Amino acid sequence: MKRDQAGARELDGLERMRNALEFMERNMDQPLDVEEIAKAAYSSPFHFQRMFHMLTGVTVAEYTRKRKLTLAANELATSSAKVIDVALKYGYESPEAFSKAFRKLHGITPSQARHPGAFLKAFPRISFQLVLTGDQEFIYRIEDKPAFEVLGKSVKLICGDESYSRQSFWSDCERDGTLRKLVAAEPYPGLMGITMDVREDFTYMIAREAAGTALMEGLTLRTIPACTWAIFTSVGPLPEAIQSVIRRIFQEWFPATGYEHSGGPEIEVYLPGDSKAEDYTCEVWIPIVKQAES
Repeated sequence: MKRDQAGARELDGLERMRNALEFMERNMDQPLDVEEIAKAAYSSPFHFQRMFHMLTGVTVAEYTRKRKLTLAANELATSSAKVIDVALKYGYESPEAFSKAFRKLHGITPSQARHPGAFLKAFPRISFQLVLTGDQEFIYRIEDKPAFEVLGKSVKLICGDESYSRQSFWSDCERDGTLRKLVAAEPYPGLMGITMDVREDFTYMIAREAAGTALMEGLTLRTIPACTWAIFTSVGPLPEAIQSVIRRIFQEWFPATGYEHSGGPEIEVYLPGDSKAEDYTCEVWIPIVKQAES
């Protein structure tokens, strides 16, 4: 019975995402407001954006930008519409802004797109499909925790940009002694990787719980708000094991449960131990709320 209910929720979640995509595609020639898109998925704006990015690898804003420029290129190549009219239709206030964005995606100007044989790039419409993944279980618990402080070092990263990633930041923090500082103070509960303030970019912080730890040079304090957490156990060597768990949370667990992301920080908790061992255990904390009824 529980599996039947989970399967029904997965289908419902899939249909919600499809409804949101259909809404986006119908309104590509209009300003697209993420709150309106999220309504089509019966979801909060943050949860929809986070789910969309984790499922597709692109942000909502990046997807709509590339789709609009794809449609604009097709219109220029197959009609006599003026460049200024196409620019305005797809949300650009000036031909200059449109030309800059168009060249960045397609590698040519809007006028050149009219030339016979011009090479254009198409960013196709995304589709969501239900994938049956078997009976691999999740190990998790739900906990309410009060607010707490963390001490660490943070960086701004761009969603989907791997030129400087979380892993790059961990390597830099190891080289500059940040990790050594965080580990040295006793008692040592383990390190945290915290993702917060997610938009087109996000803040990533390497930290530890600050309770009983003196403030150290080069490190800052940040308060993690009180919330309800879904805490998942990851078993296996890093980074593969925890990356797999995070993917499955968004691809499988959220669609099959009555929860959605609350918009708070996401936390990876790296417990003491050999992180390359087959039995290494760490945790993923996801802030959750009950999903609104459709």
